[in-house]
Parts: sequence; C-alpha cells; structure tokens
Amino acid sequence: MRRREFIALLGGAATAWPLAARAQQPGGMRRIGVLMAHAENDPEFRAYVAAFRNGLEKLGWTEARNIRIDFRWGALDDAEARKRSAKELIAWEPDLILTQNTPPTASMLQQTRSIPVVFVVVADPVGSGFVESLARPGGNATGFTVMEPTISGKWVELLKEIAPRVHRVAVLFNPATTPYANIYLNPFKVAAASFGLEAVDAPVHSVSDLEFAVAEQGRTPNGGLVVIPDGFLNVYRAEIVSLAARHHVPAVYPWRFFPDIGGLLSYGSDQRDLFRLAATYVDRILRGAKPSELPVQAPVKYELVINLKTAKALGIEVPLSFQQRADEVIE
Repeated sequence: MRRREFIALLGGAATAWPLAARAQQPGGMRRIGVLMAHAENDPEFRAYVAAFRNGLEKLGWTEARNIRIDFRWGALDDAEARKRSAKELIAWEPDLILTQNTPPTASMLQQTRSIPVVFVVVADPVGSGFVESLARPGGNATGFTVMEPTISGKWVELLKEIAPRVHRVAVLFNPATTPYANIYLNPFKVAAASFGLEAVDAPVHSVSDLEFAVAEQGRTPNGGLVVIPDGFLNVYRAEIVSLAARHHVPAVYPWRFFPDIGGLLSYGSDQRDLFRLAATYVDRILRGAKPSELPVQAPVKYELVINLKTAKALGIEVPLSFQQRADEVIE
C-alpha cells in the first residue's frame, strides 16, 4: 500500500472510531435531539417531555451524566420552521432523534435517513412513508402510533350513547396538519351510517374556521361533533371547548386534556405513556439495536374521561352505568 493511501485510510478510521466507540459504550455521554410539535410554553406538552426524561432515568440515562438532550419546539404547522429545526438538530450530530407528531417526523426524515429516529403520536407511519411496515420498519425510523384508526367508530358510538338525540355529526380536522385524516374519516362515516347518523366533514384552516364549523353544528338541530387527533386542534383546544359550550354542541375528543378544561368527553390513548414507552426504544437503540428491527407499536393504554359539569350544562343526564365505565369522572 502506498504511504499516502495508508495515511488517508488511517485518518478515515480515526474519524469513524469515536462514533463507533460511542455507539458501543452505553455509559459514555450520548446526544439525543427532540423535535416537538408544540410550543415550549404549553404545560401539557412539557409534561410529556418530563415523562420521556423519567422513562430514560429509570433505564439508567441521566442528563449531564451520560446523555445530553437538545430540543426544538413549535414545529407543527410551519414547513420552513420544521425544516430549519430538523437541520439544527442534525447539525449537533446526535446519536438519535425523537419526533412528535406526523408533520415534524416527515420533516426530519426528509433531512436524514441515517440517524435513528423514534417517533411518537404518529397516525399512519406506513401511509406517511416513514416505515415499510409496522412489523418490519426497514429504515432508520420506528416508534409508536397514536391510536387505532377504527377508534373513530368508537367516538361516534360514545357520542350517540351520551347524547342520544344527536342525528348529525361533524368530524373536525385541519387538512394541513392531518395528511392522514382519511384513516379516521372512513371508519367514522361507516360508524355514523350504522347508527343512522348524517356524517359531515368539517375541515378547518384557521381559528375563524373553528368558529364557523362549531357554530354550524349548533345551528343544526341535534348536531354533534367529533374531534380527531390533530396537532392544530390541540393548540386551539381552549377555543374549541369554549365554542362547543357557547353553541351547545355535545362533542367527543381524543385526549383527556379536553375534558380537563371543560370538554364533554374524551376517549383515547395516554400521550404521557407513549413518551415513556419511547424511552424504552431510545434505550435499546443507544445500546446497539437498529430501528429497522424494532416493530412500530400501537398504544396499549386508553382512557375514558367524562366531565359531568359540562354534561349538566348541555342538559345531558349521564347514566350511572356510563359513569362507572369511565377511568375518570370530572365533577
């Protein structure tokens, strides 16, 4: 071998060695990037990050001791901001990146197909092109889906059960932040038909659209509302709950933070639990597992929450048997 070639080979090995050594040494300082869909000043989503940190600590990963976590927040509905945040995190050369929600995950995977990515709160990872299949992701990404698409049928069932007079039900979503909307819309329409309900799409693009969509259901005799998992709707949850109360519309939501602030009823997965579960995949990847070999998992914990004060304001009498099925009843 020529001396120049030997030096070049040696230099390349020296460059690669720290990364390889770092991957083989779980006890060394590791770096994790986190791309969050929502704003840092939202306490709900800071709590999810706390659950993630807690999950890591239980597995032996403590910040400033053997891991460093870099965050970028508020990457939901601005494509340029998502792209910029993704590039900034990648520039730190992290061992792994955690992403929340579908649009931020899409932006991250547009920037890297080599750094391992663990996603959470993603509705349709196969349809979105994040993985080849749930059982065999095949690339650099894996993670946890938000909830089964057929759950939209359960939302219709719960709405009809708690508000039997409902005859027309609209499904609320923002097309820009729910490219996966059809996986919920199709089961929703099938379920509505099975209960003899008129099903209506209610796409919104702005806060003013929210006012119109909810008011329209209020003007419709016996109208009801189903809110699907949508980062945009999460951001404006207080406005949606207030509008539903003002227009006297019974509504079913996917997350418990809606009834916590006055929504009628929610049924869905526990996002804190998803972030805790994500810590287990982060741990496995940092210890040498490949994302391509870790199957995408669906939530295992669902919760039903009812706000009786809101039900009373809507003139709804919630049967005791219904209350007893709930994980929590807010009075």
